[in-house]
Amino acid sequence: MLARLPLALLWSTACWAAQMYGNGGGQYFCTTKDPEYELSGIRVTLGPLGIMRSVQVKNGPSWDTVYGNKIPGKTEEFLLAPGEHIIEMWGSYKAFLWSLGFYTDRGRYAIFGKDEGSNFIAYPDDDQKVLTAICGQYKMLGLTGLIFDWDYIWEEEQGNATAPER
Repeated sequence: MLARLPLALLWSTACWAAQMYGNGGGQYFCTTKDPEYELSGIRVTLGPLGIMRSVQVKNGPSWDTVYGNKIPGKTEEFLLAPGEHIIEMWGSYKAFLWSLGFYTDRGRYAIFGKDEGSNFIAYPDDDQKVLTAICGQYKMLGLTGLIFDWDYIWEEEQGNATAPER
């Protein structure tokens, strides 16, 4: 059994090493991190009470899977301009997530839901990193916690990978 532990650790996503915002609990998820496309949008669905039911990200031209409760509700989305990146996230939670906001490197921001309960703010440990994926947990009524995956966006320049200019 101990021999299987290292394999399980290798298969787990690095996203789970980061801080969970919210109480957590329920089924785990992690959005796809597409090496060919940058994150280009976020869509959330809110229930009638204001609980955040689901989250979905867009990588390049394609929307990823909807994670969370898939029952229809009020859907809100924010699309990023080409070359625009999310550099800060914030929100609030009680037993479930109630609000989610973010700020981009072009000074734009969006807020989904309403501020209820405990607040959080998240940003990368390096100002050259941007949001590349969202992980978290959900139960039947909605999202219970989120983890934000921050990474560098690499640009090819004469065959060498370099961090983007800011």
